[in-house]
Amino acid sequence: MGERKKARDMEFQSFVVGRWPRLLRTAFLLTGEQHAAEDLVQSTLEQVYVAWRKIAAADESDAYVRRMMINAHARRHRRRLKEFLAPRDDSGLVPEVADTGDRISQADDRGALLAALAQLPPRQREAVVLRYWEDLTETQTAEAMGCSVGAVKSNAAKGIAKLRAIPGLAETVTHGRRL
Repeated sequence: MGERKKARDMEFQSFVVGRWPRLLRTAFLLTGEQHAAEDLVQSTLEQVYVAWRKIAAADESDAYVRRMMINAHARRHRRRLKEFLAPRDDSGLVPEVADTGDRISQADDRGALLAALAQLPPRQREAVVLRYWEDLTETQTAEAMGCSVGAVKSNAAKGIAKLRAIPGLAETVTHGRRL
């Protein structure tokens, strides 16, 4: 019995080490604050550890864990839908460690984009982050957010429209990137 538990613990540890940067990046984009992102990932991983046997057996364990994290984030902020836990200014934002393959983290205008994301309502922000940062399909995003594909399309379109309307962001889009 002890050997099986050790093997599960090692498997879980390997999962955490391999997924931590991506989970933290997603949590940071959802919360807009480094400490809140770390708390979100840690509380999610606590739940994941408890249900690890079930999650490890799932076909899409990454999607399962991402959904758990989004649900945990939504639960924390359900009462405060109008006040999103992103800093009012960018002074509280701590830049994440750049992922060498993450082209967005290499952009000079990262701070402006993060500040603009912080202005979006929670559901629009979730849709934009999952569709464009996580590069999920509309169906995967709908599953992760627990809504219909139409709601994802609507929230993402509204979020992108709001981002495009921000004057400081408009100049950054003209360098060959489109929001």
